[in-house]
Amino acid sequence: MASVDLSSAEAGLTDWLARGFHGDMAYMASHGLKRARPAELVPGTLSVITARMDYLPQGTAEGWTQVELRRLEHPTEGIVSLYARGRDYHKVLRSRLQKLSDRVATEIGPFGHRVFTDSAPVLEAELAARSGQGWRGKHTLLLNREAGSMFFLGEIYVDVALPVSEAVQDHCGTCTQCMDVCPTQAIVAPHRLDARRCISYLTIEHAGPIPIEFRAPMGNRIYGCDDCQLVCPWNKFAKRSPLSDFDPREGMSGQQLVTLFEWTEEEFLKRTEGSPIRRIGHERWQRNIAVALGNALRQGADVRAALLRYVEHPSALVREHVEWALATIHS
Repeated sequence: MASVDLSSAEAGLTDWLARGFHGDMAYMASHGLKRARPAELVPGTLSVITARMDYLPQGTAEGWTQVELRRLEHPTEGIVSLYARGRDYHKVLRSRLQKLSDRVATEIGPFGHRVFTDSAPVLEAELAARSGQGWRGKHTLLLNREAGSMFFLGEIYVDVALPVSEAVQDHCGTCTQCMDVCPTQAIVAPHRLDARRCISYLTIEHAGPIPIEFRAPMGNRIYGCDDCQLVCPWNKFAKRSPLSDFDPREGMSGQQLVTLFEWTEEEFLKRTEGSPIRRIGHERWQRNIAVALGNALRQGADVRAALLRYVEHPSALVREHVEWALATIHS
């Protein structure tokens, strides 16, 4: 449980926005400081219940971080971030938070509440840290000594005054592995992320052309990036989810880029139904894969024919990235 007083976080949020680190995510700025003021977002809120839910697939093998890092050595394989290989977590976590709220109501009677999971202007990691779920790592994600960082966060804003949980100590020490491994150096300082440089932002949130300087560093990452989590020593404690919801769907793990690139829009929509990937749409999906194919081509992979089939793609966005990809062989 956390209090609704996040006033000490307002200066950092204001500075982050002023520096433009939020990039195209205009909603981050449009809500202003409401993000740090729970009682303004939901009038009457007196406390916040925070929750976390592990998402590593049930069948994740020992040494999984090295397995994932080795995917980067196979340039023709498309890498989708671990959290996005199964069902959309928003739906799963929101449903479970509502069930938790119902259980609370059976104990204390009806109470005012609202459930969130990455779905409103909420300082999720800040609230989680203040409520003792873990500490903020230098990559800005939440870390837990028993679960690493491979979990989702959710909140229940309630109109009941609850005792505040005790925060935990930071255990990152002098380690900077997450900062050092970032392909685009998006972690510009400890606890400070420039989203405009982050591959997760570029492949998911950013709608336009991917800046030229970040295309080669993207490698074969086509939706999100897990590098900063994969090298974090604390993720040796990451827990497997007991739910089948987060087991990888066909095509989301170990699939060839050429195969993914040739999905029609109809096939993309069918295969991503109920998946967080659907929100980027088919056009951005192909944009991302075109970049990955260009990086594979540079390493000698036989993917030129697949790119040539799309030089006259109806989307100017996709065409531009296909042209770049084909030109990489001469660069």
